[in-house]
Parts: sequence; C-alpha cells; structure tokens
Amino acid sequence: QLQLVESGGGLVQPGGSLRLSCATSGFTLDYYTIGWFRQAPGKEREGVSCISPSGGRTNYVDSVKGRFTISTDSAKNTVYLQMNSLKPEDTAVYYCAVRRDRDYCSTNGMDYWGKGTLVTVSS
Repeated sequence: QLQLVESGGGLVQPGGSLRLSCATSGFTLDYYTIGWFRQAPGKEREGVSCISPSGGRTNYVDSVKGRFTISTDSAKNTVYLQMNSLKPEDTAVYYCAVRRDRDYCSTNGMDYWGKGTLVTVSS
C-alpha cells in the first residue's frame, strides 16, 4: 500500500528555517515525480517545488526560489523540503504528492497525496 506521511511543520519566526520530511512506503521513490504543494487559509492549493524521477530536474514556484530546496534520500524513501528565510506568507499546510506517468508536477495530476503538515510563520 502506497503511503506518504509529512512531518516537520510547526511555528517559526520570520527569517527562520524548517525542514519538512515526507516519508514514503509501498513504492520505489526513484521512479516517481515528487512534488511539494501548499494551501494557505482561504486560498487554492499551489505547487511549491517538484523533482523529476531520480532527481534529474527540480523546479520551484517563483516566490520560494533561492529559499527552498527539494531533495530525496532513496535509501530512506524520504523526500525533504528545506525552507529558509521563511516569511509570513509561507504559512500554509504543506503536502507531498507523487505521480508515475509524467516528469512534471501539477495540482490536479498527482496520483497520491499525504495528509499534510502545518507551517506557521509568525512572530
């Protein structure tokens, strides 16, 4: 059974850092496209970052470029999102998701989703 479980969220002050983890099971991570998404209160879910199978290509939404980094650890079947220089507008529930059929991410095209982890950036 394929599972995705996010962790690492919490309350952080502006300018701080967090590392989100997405522990996966039931499939081989290297064969999947993996994305981090977020949904802020009252807003639509948006893509934050995406990594193609085996980490060949990464991309980021403009608002997090230079601050967030996506990575994978195949041995641990885990995906990470390192978030630095956090801003209040980064406050959201963060989700990881995967798909097998394409090497890009889309909010409506992912096959499996985790339940999310809440990140709150506030002083």
